Amino acid sequence: MSVGLIALLDDVAALAKAAAASLDDIAAQAGQAGAKAAGVVIDDAAVTPRYVTGFSPARELPIIGRIALGSLKNKLLFLLPAALVLSLLAPQAITPFLMLGGLYLCYEGAEKVYELISPHGAHRHEEALDTIAVDAKTFENEKVAGAIRTDFILSSEIMAITLGSVPDAGIASQALILAVVGVVITVGVYGVVALIVKADDVGLWLARRPSRSPADAGLRIIGQGLVQGMPYLLKLLGMVGTAAMIWVGGGILLHGAEIFGFAWPSHILHDAAEAAAQAVPAFGGFLSWLVQATGSGILGLAIGAAMIPAVGGIIVPAWRWLSGRLRRLRAA
Repeated sequence: MSVGLIALLDDVAALAKAAAASLDDIAAQAGQAGAKAAGVVIDDAAVTPRYVTGFSPARELPIIGRIALGSLKNKLLFLLPAALVLSLLAPQAITPFLMLGGLYLCYEGAEKVYELISPHGAHRHEEALDTIAVDAKTFENEKVAGAIRTDFILSSEIMAITLGSVPDAGIASQALILAVVGVVITVGVYGVVALIVKADDVGLWLARRPSRSPADAGLRIIGQGLVQGMPYLLKLLGMVGTAAMIWVGGGILLHGAEIFGFAWPSHILHDAAEAAAQAVPAFGGFLSWLVQATGSGILGLAIGAAMIPAVGGIIVPAWRWLSGRLRRLRAA
């Protein structure tokens, strides 16, 4: 009995060590996969604050919370199972889905540029799509829905990169790694976004501190700087977010075209990036990234601009016709 019990305890200890080693391995792989998705994570963090601008301070954190919850649902309830199913049954379908997401990002980014260049034309385009809010609640709901849609595309790219980073892991390990990366990235991104959008409130609190010491005077100066600087930072982040959507979308389309045999645009861009890096070796890495991001952005902006009239004149009318037909069929 005692020998058997000792043997059983040894087996349990061995299993515990194996489980701990497996968890350490999963944590390491999740960290590596998250690092590979860092570029998209930065884009996600830059895009989100623009959905919170224009609201009262009391609504900022609740809106961020709603978007973060929608992001978690995107990753854990939809994208994680879909990624695993596609990787098992139809891995060739992942690239077309990502390219559809890239088209959406290009369209969203180009629409923001169009709004900046021609506000009246953008207003008419929104009216054609029936997206003009009639009250504050509708406006907030539409902003949150738009943020969650954009997050879905960026999250799908994050999950696809993560899955591609662990191709040899078992299905259970892949699921756990995807879940870990999804949760950590969501908490990190929306935690940073919350800090950014509430920094002006912190600055106001610091600026109103009584000056009892030189340290208090310094804190008041910092607070005043935050209050005065945050509107400009939010505008800058909005511009970066728009640019990020365009160049990420263009990059997805370039990569997808390369997979489907149209590799020459990617090769041209790669060669241009290499030439720029060799011309100024001291800034080679930055120049290589800049050339590739600029090329992807130009392509994404051109495709997105072409989609604006297509969405308003073809896609939306076709969708409305199809929806009307389906409603009539259900009613019959």
